[in-house]
Amino acid sequence: MVLKEESQQLNETEEENQFEKHHDLMTGEKLFTCQSLEVHTRIHTGEKPYHCNQCGKSFKHKKNLDCHMRIHTGENLFTCDQCGKSFTIELNLRCHMNSHTGEKPFTCHQCGKSFAHISNLCVHMRVHTGVKPYTCKPCGKSFTQKGNLETHMKIHTGEKTFICQQCGKSFTTEQNFRYHMRIHTGEKPFICQQCRKSFTTEQNLRCHMNSHTGKSFTYNTSLCVHMRLHTGEKPSLHLSRTNFKTHMRIHTGEKPFACEDFGKSFICRTNFKTHMRVHTGEKPFTCPQCGKSFTIKMWECKFIKMFNLGLH
Repeated sequence: MVLKEESQQLNETEEENQFEKHHDLMTGEKLFTCQSLEVHTRIHTGEKPYHCNQCGKSFKHKKNLDCHMRIHTGENLFTCDQCGKSFTIELNLRCHMNSHTGEKPFTCHQCGKSFAHISNLCVHMRVHTGVKPYTCKPCGKSFTQKGNLETHMKIHTGEKTFICQQCGKSFTTEQNFRYHMRIHTGEKPFICQQCRKSFTTEQNLRCHMNSHTGKSFTYNTSLCVHMRLHTGEKPSLHLSRTNFKTHMRIHTGEKPFACEDFGKSFICRTNFKTHMRVHTGEKPFTCPQCGKSFTIKMWECKFIKMFNLGLH
């Protein structure tokens, strides 16, 4: 499995390095000399003339094919003496050692963020340049990393590779699968340091922290929008730009929040989250008098009224 992952990393690193070198050539940030015109044109054509006769994988350069072949032959493996992980090329071992030492020698000159591997720095630089070289052909959406494109493509293919062995539910991403597994394990790894209450996701913990610290905002404009809740001001018939965008979806028909299981789509995130409780079984709203739980707060309020009137 480790060798298979390294083979994929080798192929992706080759594409990323070629893109970054070509980007430097076009922008003039540094000199880049091609060994030959034939080799250089592969950047534009995407040609990969060197093929592995065992698994069919292709490469732009012969040296990368030679490194790849070690996966099949088991030849000249470089092994970490601390954790036993093996690599086909010494450079990857040296970069891996940074994970043990904590060293991050590759630094972004624009924001100062550091990385253990140069390929991670190359990917990070796209945040500043805005370059997204991996484009989805069916819908035209672009991504900074090949892995993100591959994950996105599952939306079009319907592929769900991560399957829960306990209930059979499947997911397109490993992250959603991990979140789901916490339903079965009861794991809540995100703990509030003030009251020790725990949560399944970091986002839920951040929302909870507002109960201790009070509402806070990164930008002054966000605070101004929030203050309208207290003043009652409605400058454009809606409390915020977000609400206005949500309202406009009624006219455009756009429903950006889609359920992976049923394919049902929703205009706003709140309705999507409420719908997902059908799958997760979550019922966060509980009647304080009898303990009955509900997926929607509205039903909790109605039930309490019925309870008080003796109609339950």
